[in-house]
Amino acid sequence: MGCGPAEYHHLMDAPQLKTALPGPRAKALIERDSAVVSPSYTRSYPFVMARGIGAAVEDVDGNVFLDCAAGIAVNSTGHSHPDVVAAIIDQAQKFLHMSGTDFYYEPQVRLAEEMNGLAPFQGPKRSFFSNSGTEANEAAIKLARYHTKRYGIIAFLGSFHGRSLGALSLTSSKAIQRRGFGPPLSGVYHAPFPNPYRRPKGQSEDACAAAALDFIEEQILVHLVSPDEVAAVVVEAIQGEGGYIVPPAAFHQRLRDLTAKHGIMLVVDEVQSGMGRTGRMFGIEHFGVEPDVVTVAKGIASGLPLGVTTSRAEFMAWPPGAHASTFGGNPVSCAAALATIKLLRESLIANAAAVGDHLMDTLRALQDKHRLIGDVRGKGLMIGIELVKDRDTKERATRERDRLVDECFARGLLVLGAGRNTLRLSPPLVLTKQEADTAVRIIDESLSAMA
Repeated sequence: MGCGPAEYHHLMDAPQLKTALPGPRAKALIERDSAVVSPSYTRSYPFVMARGIGAAVEDVDGNVFLDCAAGIAVNSTGHSHPDVVAAIIDQAQKFLHMSGTDFYYEPQVRLAEEMNGLAPFQGPKRSFFSNSGTEANEAAIKLARYHTKRYGIIAFLGSFHGRSLGALSLTSSKAIQRRGFGPPLSGVYHAPFPNPYRRPKGQSEDACAAAALDFIEEQILVHLVSPDEVAAVVVEAIQGEGGYIVPPAAFHQRLRDLTAKHGIMLVVDEVQSGMGRTGRMFGIEHFGVEPDVVTVAKGIASGLPLGVTTSRAEFMAWPPGAHASTFGGNPVSCAAALATIKLLRESLIANAAAVGDHLMDTLRALQDKHRLIGDVRGKGLMIGIELVKDRDTKERATRERDRLVDECFARGLLVLGAGRNTLRLSPPLVLTKQEADTAVRIIDESLSAMA
């Protein structure tokens, strides 16, 4: 069943709770799920989706929620945006699949042309298409090793780059994500990621950035691997799963200088921060840095699976058969991505910036009322609220964060955690200021209930 504005207009007025949570139909489906679906999925609370529109979602019992999770930052244009749905239907009626590995079709070429214009670095570009952020990062790892003929990869503590074995070797967000799957890919080294909120007292943000880069230059490149054996540094523009951490601009700028000095490729993972989420097309644009490779997924196709690895053209010179994907760049996903990019350009990037600023201001106002809030940070509609037990010691309030997620759900707001003690807000980029105010009101009420 479709979800057009006329048919489900009532969804726009979120939240509306009609039953206890979870309701009877939700309970029944969760029981079915527990019997047949892998237990490795991390379900935060018992929400069972039925339909959605914009930033509102309805569960199978008719309860309506305000969605500030967006399928983990995926539903960039909101749920079932009519322009995206129309593009999907139009392409699906023509053909569903013809494998870009072996054949040609215009939607993939058009999307590559779009990425050529969008990617945050100058000069000709080429794109490789896959199905997810993990796959986009796997392609970047392989490309860096192939192009440089080096093996080493430097990543950062707290990072998340995916769960397949190559990307997982770079991931260091949570030990549970790596436990039981070793040994990881060899030749991967991790450096600290600068966290301005947790820098030592008296240390400037630039000094915080310098400490992370000094670790690479004075430790990793001296004691562990020679610079001429490092293929790439892979870094998130803004650390996502690690806690929505915005590094100082000096960090990315000096990192670019370091990689250029040693002929190391700079790969920026924009899977969560890209495609308009931060109020610019790519998060790295806030820092005045041009990478060599950018990886995207999540919000690029408004909910359809698609990953893209876009590189400087001279770097992506591997021969036919070196890397491929049967389903990558599926024509229906490409059509959805093209419609998504049009919407982002026309209004949604600007909306993310404006509503994001409003949301940040109202959330920071809550800090005077709730001592649990240690920090509010982010760019655009990529916002983290870090909870602490004590503002002086900054002791992490991990259980309190988890309870806050549950309290928000009980009041009709979908949010997720990030890192050990941060609440993340990653709503659809169609979020209005009125909806942002509703989200803040529910967070306020939830924190008050926890006092």
